[in-house]
Amino acid sequence: MDRDRPGTFPVAPYFDVLLSRLDAGDPRTRAAFGRHVHWGWWPDPAAADGTAEDYGAAAERLCRKVCAAAGVTDGLRVLDVGCGLGGTVASLNERFTGLDLVGLNLDPRQLARAAEAVRPANGNRIRWVEADACALPFADGSFDVVLAVECVFHFPSRARFLAEAGRVLAAGGRLGLSDFLPPAESGAAVRANPPGRDEATVQSFGKVDLTCPAEEYRELAAAGGLAAAAEEDITAGTMPTYDFLRADLRRVGDRSARVHERATARLETACRAGLLRYTVLGFARAAAAARAA
Repeated sequence: MDRDRPGTFPVAPYFDVLLSRLDAGDPRTRAAFGRHVHWGWWPDPAAADGTAEDYGAAAERLCRKVCAAAGVTDGLRVLDVGCGLGGTVASLNERFTGLDLVGLNLDPRQLARAAEAVRPANGNRIRWVEADACALPFADGSFDVVLAVECVFHFPSRARFLAEAGRVLAAGGRLGLSDFLPPAESGAAVRANPPGRDEATVQSFGKVDLTCPAEEYRELAAAGGLAAAAEEDITAGTMPTYDFLRADLRRVGDRSARVHERATARLETACRAGLLRYTVLGFARAAAAARAA
């Protein structure tokens, strides 16, 4: 795949390192990141114990929060964009029945891992699609739920993604996502010194945009026919993520890990200072009768 395909962001560089570690069979990497590749959430942050298994469980809890914001139930058609290694699809496949599940990603390496790891169960159907979340290759109204767990900040345009999500959702459908959002009062400071523009962050996470506040999200979503339905700041419960990542990166200890640690520390500082908030958002597509009115 052309990682610099026009109109899209390239795959985040840290995936090259992560996939290499998984291919090498590192058990700690597999326990922490073999299913989900995103932050963890702890209902009691003090209970985080720093193990890879604990981190993997926390990442599963965060995934479930986003799924809950989208109101996933049995028998729905669900699209997971930026599906990574298939963890969210795997979680839904295990917990629900009669789902039509589609995992979408730009990176065929991630999709190949997901397809190998996740097999349909409970009467569910699973497809894996290589495509751009800002140009979805699906007909209008194809899904009841769209999910985007910790990936929208990588997309070239939130407006285009939200418009596409609104287009492919059926009447009454829901979108659930998680993102790092600046509160209104820190928006100017974040735009003046964007946390995602420093060299270490670009080298680790690629191009990211962390400057969109919740108010702007709601406006962009409304333009795509989506109304705000849920919003939860879960920053406090995600903070043990940084201690785990710091220890994990220091265990690796090479140059790439040191750069990644600097990027992660910058994000941690922004969250501790209140400049960014890890937020779970839910949006709903208007029901057909309401749209007609």
